[in-house]
Amino acid sequence: MKLIHFTDTHFVGPGEMLYGLDPRARLDACIADINANHADADLAVLTGDLTHFGDVASFEHVREALSALRVPLRLLVGNHDRNETFRRTFPDAPVDPHDNIQSVLDTDAGRLMFLDTTRAGSHGGWYDDARLDWLEAQFRDSGDAPVFLFMHHPPLPLGIPAMDRIGLAQADAFAARLRPYLTRIRHLFFGHVHRPVSGSWQGVPFSTLRATNHQVWLDFQAAASPPGSHEPPAYAVVLIDAANVVIHTHDFLDASPKFDTSDVGYGFWEEQERRLAS
Repeated sequence: MKLIHFTDTHFVGPGEMLYGLDPRARLDACIADINANHADADLAVLTGDLTHFGDVASFEHVREALSALRVPLRLLVGNHDRNETFRRTFPDAPVDPHDNIQSVLDTDAGRLMFLDTTRAGSHGGWYDDARLDWLEAQFRDSGDAPVFLFMHHPPLPLGIPAMDRIGLAQADAFAARLRPYLTRIRHLFFGHVHRPVSGSWQGVPFSTLRATNHQVWLDFQAAASPPGSHEPPAYAVVLIDAANVVIHTHDFLDASPKFDTSDVGYGFWEEQERRLAS
C-alpha cells in the first residue's frame, strides 16, 4: 500500500496571506507534485487544520484546492477548524454516532482509523470517554487486523513546551484504553506540531512532519506561543507491506541544484586507489 501524508494546510480566504506566505500557492504546488509523481498512491490523508480561522470562505477555498488531487483523500479536523463548518463544506465526510469526524477504512494493509481530537473553543487536544468507547469498539470489531492510527494532536509530550501545552488532554486515558491493542498498531501518524518528529509511543512507532504552509521553529524553551518559521514545507510518502512501514519525507519546494552522482573520469574505485597510493 502507498499512502500520502500531509498536514496543516491552514487556509485563509482567496487572495489572503498568512505569516507572509500564500497557503493556496503552497498547497497547489504540493498537489501538483503528488499528481506528477505519486498518482498511483492508494490514499492521501490530511491530518487536520485545513483552515486557520475555521470560516466558511477558508473552507470553501481549501475544498476547491483539494479537488485537484488525483489520489483518494481522507480529511481530519484540527484545532483551527470548526467541525460544523467542515461538515457543511464536506457533507460526505464520515462521522461517528456522536457526530465526531472520525471513521475507519479497511484495506489490504489493515484497518486505518481516523480520529477527531478537537474540542470547540480550545487549541488543546480532546478525546473524551464517548470517543474512547468508539475507538475501543473499532479495535474489537477489527479482529486481529493490523491498525494504523491517524490523528491531529499527538498523544505524548514531544519536548517542545509550547506545543506540549496544547497536546492531548486525556493522554493517560488514551494510552490506558489502547494498551490491550498496542501490539496491533503498526504506526501512528499525526499533525499539529509543524515539525519533522519521529519516535515511539508506548512502543508504537510514530511520525509527523512539517506543514504545507508555515512551520514551528525548534525551540525547547518557549512555553507560550511557539516561534514560527518559513522552513520548507513537506509531504510524506508511506510505503507499507506485510513486514515494513517506510516513510519518505519530501520537501516539494526544494529548488537546490540536482546533479548526476554517477562516476566520471577515473571511476570511483580507480580514483580511490590512485588517492590512497599517492
